[in-house]
Amino acid sequence: MRVLMVNGSSNQFGCTYTALQMVADVLRSERIQTEITWVGDSALQDCVRCNACQKLGRCIYDDDIVNELIEKSKIADGFVFGAPVFYAHPGGRLLSVLDRLFYAGSKHLSYKPGAAVVSARRSGTTAALDVLNKYFTMNKMPVVSSHYWNEIYGRTPEETRQDVEGLQTMRVLGHNMAWLIKNIEIAQKSNIRPPEEIARQITNFIR
Repeated sequence: MRVLMVNGSSNQFGCTYTALQMVADVLRSERIQTEITWVGDSALQDCVRCNACQKLGRCIYDDDIVNELIEKSKIADGFVFGAPVFYAHPGGRLLSVLDRLFYAGSKHLSYKPGAAVVSARRSGTTAALDVLNKYFTMNKMPVVSSHYWNEIYGRTPEETRQDVEGLQTMRVLGHNMAWLIKNIEIAQKSNIRPPEEIARQITNFIR
């Protein structure tokens, strides 16, 4: 069992990484492999909805982390996406990655548990979580929660480690993710499969 974790901060070992590391520690204690992948600090291409990925099975832009994440998603059993909070929303770097990852590789994430983690100095966390959770809920992914919103506070990693409640929230999230993944594995061994795909009916509000 393996969980792919994505650090969406431009600071590789900052507050977001600190939160993800806490979740990873718990997952490893539950005998689940983890990998924290950093999106980097270079410019990232937004999705331009060229639809090339629908034929290629990968994003047409091949000079950043997105296609690597699509490949890793194929063997992952769960996902944790972490982001810093900017202007009460997730940092734009992660959103650019997720737009392309979910558009080009959604089938490799469907029916697998997903969790969002956000870090902030002071506020905007719940609005940011709402944005990230929508990626999961429109892609048939069980959303993994903790006993509070998946958020942690601090301006530096040192301050983040002082957020006792936030750290506990991360640990509980790790245990809940492990519990759900193990239950899904039991279901698969019992030949309980995801529901059959149903053709989507899309309407337009403009008549």
